[in-house]
Amino acid sequence: MTDLTALKYTPEHEWIALDGDVATVGVTDYAADQLGDVVYVDLPAVGTAITAGQVFGEIESTKSVSELYAPVDGEVIEVNGDVDADPAVVNSDAFAAWLIRVRITGEPAGLLDRDAYVGLTGGDA
Repeated sequence: MTDLTALKYTPEHEWIALDGDVATVGVTDYAADQLGDVVYVDLPAVGTAITAGQVFGEIESTKSVSELYAPVDGEVIEVNGDVDADPAVVNSDAFAAWLIRVRITGEPAGLLDRDAYVGLTGGDA
């Protein structure tokens, strides 16, 4: 089981696991629940530069399409092929179904801890 208190979060409902200069990024279980059945993800290619706060992809469900926002500045170093092949894994375990890994450039800013994220979602996270 993932230690949710060890992760960082964004107001756009992404979670971030920091390990040195690498950030693993996914969508939260709250986001997955709100989306409904995830049927498609559009993720950047390895080598793509991303900028914190900017759109880096999309996640589509039977209910809606949502943009994915970069939580950090950096370069995509890995894309989760399992999610690309079967986007529904996001619904079964949003914290295991990471989307991308990013080599961070600069200091991450504006990330929330678990308590702040739970407060943002009204206690539903």
